[in-house]
Amino acid sequence: MKRLLLLNGPNINRLGKREKEIYGSFTLEDIEEELSTRAKKYAFEIVSLQSNCEGELIDYLHEADGVYHGIIFNPAAYTHTSIALHDAIKAIDTPVIEVHISNIYQRETFRHHSMTAPACMGQIAGFGMQGYILALLAFVEDAG
Repeated sequence: MKRLLLLNGPNINRLGKREKEIYGSFTLEDIEEELSTRAKKYAFEIVSLQSNCEGELIDYLHEADGVYHGIIFNPAAYTHTSIALHDAIKAIDTPVIEVHISNIYQRETFRHHSMTAPACMGQIAGFGMQGYILALLAFVEDAG
């Protein structure tokens, strides 16, 4: 069975409680359950990690190298600030797809630039929970 890492950054643990008009009412647990259920249909396993700490996210990326078929990563606010996460993604061979629940290009201008996307194989933004599912399907198709 192939494994995918679902990696989420700061404040994603607050989904369902924060800014519902932007992020919706679903929770991180809802995302994890939905992805796990869908992944099983394709003989994939989802391992989920979340951290509010940049260094922990970097460690998770390093530890994931060669262990997973791919990484579905929502760096959240670190998207716009973290050269360190960019470098960590570049430092591993495991492909990463960046996911954002909201369309970051329709929000504040400081969110319009992703420091991490250039290091990733692709970016999906603005489709809510569906963005995570699209990333899962991209990895499933890639493995097929």
